[in-house]
Amino acid sequence: MKVLFAAAEAAPFFKTGGLGDVAFALPKEIAKHDDIDIRVVLPYYSSMPEKYREDITEVRHFRFQQGNKNVYCGIKELKMDGVHYYFIDNLEYFDRPSLYGEWDDGERFGYFSLAIIEMLEVIDWIPDVVHVNDWQTAMVPVLLVDRYHWKDRLKNIRKVLSIHNIRFQGNYPSSMLENVFGTSFNTFTDDGVKDGDDRINYLKGGINFADRVTTVSPSYASEIMTPEFGEGLDGVIRHNGWKVRGIINGIDYDINNPATDPHLPENYETGDLTGKYKSKEALQRELGLPVNKDTFMIGVVSRLTDQKGFQLVEAALEELLQTEVQIVVLGTGDPQFEHSFRYFEDRYPDKMRALIKFDVGLAQQIYAASDAFLMPSAFEPCGLSQMISMRYGTLPIVHETGGLRDTVQPYNQFTGGGTGFTFSRFDRDDMLPAIYNAMHVYYNDKVSWYKMVDTAMEKDFTWKDPAQEYIDLYREITGL
Repeated sequence: MKVLFAAAEAAPFFKTGGLGDVAFALPKEIAKHDDIDIRVVLPYYSSMPEKYREDITEVRHFRFQQGNKNVYCGIKELKMDGVHYYFIDNLEYFDRPSLYGEWDDGERFGYFSLAIIEMLEVIDWIPDVVHVNDWQTAMVPVLLVDRYHWKDRLKNIRKVLSIHNIRFQGNYPSSMLENVFGTSFNTFTDDGVKDGDDRINYLKGGINFADRVTTVSPSYASEIMTPEFGEGLDGVIRHNGWKVRGIINGIDYDINNPATDPHLPENYETGDLTGKYKSKEALQRELGLPVNKDTFMIGVVSRLTDQKGFQLVEAALEELLQTEVQIVVLGTGDPQFEHSFRYFEDRYPDKMRALIKFDVGLAQQIYAASDAFLMPSAFEPCGLSQMISMRYGTLPIVHETGGLRDTVQPYNQFTGGGTGFTFSRFDRDDMLPAIYNAMHVYYNDKVSWYKMVDTAMEKDFTWKDPAQEYIDLYREITGL
């Protein structure tokens, strides 16, 4: 079976968020199956690191019609970790300072969607399944049905769309259909791409024209069928509910492994947490916090935004910092939160550190050094940080939403079981008791605490099972 995995980003080449992790790890796991030829196609951004650029080779270059423009398309390739990568090269669209947020994103990713399909006959490789991700590639299923339906070699391709965050949809004027995609208005209908009087919605089109739609956790699949979480597309999701499925993401166990992580001062594993205590003391020294392995440390590694729930954290810090705690926050985001957390660091220099930057090595140290990991997201399609923290024996404190609900087993005071602490209402006054509960167990019931730590570290969040679920889905729609 041949599968083409299309995404706007993939680690380690380019990454802004969780999609980049998935687009790297999932194909790598699927490629371990000898009977599946999976290949990945990405834009060739000018920010490609030099160490990968050196190994990339030119395959072909050609031109095609994009609306009323005749455009260049270069195809480059790289083979790494058993995966065959293609890169679509066009300096006009991909020689930009950032991956997203450009004034012409609709045209840029419209071009990319067309180039993905145009590439197939040029390289003489026709997939059985094309698996697209988020709005940037969601028009591929639409185009295969509308613009390219007459091509015999392409008409049997099955289409899977994965939604990583339904908030971002790709809304543009309907003139894009003619000017960018070179199509008629056949798909400008409520059960097509129409989204308002004169707007199209790339993601809506993908949902309507894909054979299967997946989200990155079962709970998120249910949540986006409601007005609260559906971002205006809940009706479309409900209408297509028969083909929607939630498959939880995994994490890369090679990278996220406390037994081998090179960023830690001393490695450790289940049953011997000496290295975890050493990591905690080393981080305290590095950050200028009082060195005490027994002080309850809460870690945060995140984008500092409303979606991630930092309005709750901001509202709770004054009270929380009165307790016997140390809080370490790493990330960048909304200036309001950046300034607020710096203020609390100045006010409580022995208890708070606000590290307003992104540092991969420091993030791994925080995962290892902390006792608890705070993740109070308003919504979370899947979330990777809670799984990484559990891998490092750091118990998550999370809002019961999306993938957080699916991956964190709440502490049971009667059995001492669980893998973390949860709260149900998205509210400061619901979050604080969950934090205090974690502190209470940490300080007063070490038996239950370390039982939970062992359980969390032994959870299987590898990509093996999710990859098999995707393979089963591919087989279901192809019959192969």
